[in-house]
Amino acid sequence: MQPGNQTQTSGFILLGLSEEASLQPILFGLFLSMYLTTLIGNLLIILAIISDAHLHTPMYFFLSNLSFTDICFTSTTVPKMLLNMLLKSEAITYAGCITQMFFFMLFGGVDNFLLSVMAYDRFVAICHPLHYTVIMNPKFCGTLLLVSWVFSALDSLLHDLMVLRLSFCSKMEIPHFFCELIQVIQLACSDTFLNNLVIYVATGLLGIIPLTGILFSYSKIVSSVLRISSASGKYKAFSTCGSHLSVVSLFYGTGLGVYLSSAVMENPRESAIASVMYTVVTPMLNPFIYSLRNKDIKQALVKHFK
Repeated sequence: MQPGNQTQTSGFILLGLSEEASLQPILFGLFLSMYLTTLIGNLLIILAIISDAHLHTPMYFFLSNLSFTDICFTSTTVPKMLLNMLLKSEAITYAGCITQMFFFMLFGGVDNFLLSVMAYDRFVAICHPLHYTVIMNPKFCGTLLLVSWVFSALDSLLHDLMVLRLSFCSKMEIPHFFCELIQVIQLACSDTFLNNLVIYVATGLLGIIPLTGILFSYSKIVSSVLRISSASGKYKAFSTCGSHLSVVSLFYGTGLGVYLSSAVMENPRESAIASVMYTVVTPMLNPFIYSLRNKDIKQALVKHFK
C-alpha cells in the first residue's frame, strides 16, 4: 500500500494541548465556556444590527459579516476538540483534516480581508464624508464582501490541493488541537518545497497587502483628523475608529505573536497553546470590544431586549 493511501485510511492523531488526564475536564469546561461566549456574543451583535434600522449602514454591514465569520472560524476547531475530549479520542480522519484546514484558512482569510475593508470604510467616512454614501453604495459593499470570500476560498483551495499531492509516513501525530497547515506538511515524507513556497507567497500577498491597506487608510485618517481644529471634532472622528483599531491590533498582534513564538519555541505544543489566542480568544473578545466601545451597538442591544 502506498504511503498516501495509508494516510487516507488511517487519518491523523491530534495530540491536543495537554496529555495530562487530570487537566482534560478543566480544559473541556474552559473551551466550552469560551466557545459559548463567542457564539452568544457574536450572535447578539448580528441580532442588534439586523433589528435596528439605524445600523443598516456599510460599517455595520461589514461588522455583522465579521461576527458571522468569527463564529464560523471558531466552529472549525473548537467543537472537534471538545468532541475528542468527550469521547477520549484524538483521531481525525484524513478527509476531516483536509476539510478542517480548508474552512479554517477560509474564515481566517475572510476575517483578514474584512478588517482591511472596514479600515477603507472608515477612511472614506472621515476623509471623504460628502461622498461617503455615493462611494460606499450597497453594490460596492457587496462586491467587496464577495471579493473577500472568493480570494480566501481560492487561497484555501490552493493549499488543500497542495497537501493532497503529498505522501505521508507512519508518524501521523499532530502536536496541535486542530489540523494546522504547517504541522500537517511537516509530517509528509515527500518533498514539501512547493508547499512551503506557496505558503510564503500566499502569506505575502494575502497577508501583507490587506495589512498595508489598513496602515494606509489609518495614516490618511490620522492626517485628516489632525487638521480638525476643535477637540470635540477630533474625538468624534477617532471614536468611530477605536473599536476597529482594537480588533485589528488584537487580530494581527496575536497572529504575529504566535508566528514569532513558533519560531522561538522548541516544543510544538507550546506553540499550539499560544495559537489559542487568535483561534479562540480573539473571536470571543471582538463582541465585547464593539459592544463596550460602541454607543450605537449598546443602544441597539438595550432597545432590542426592552
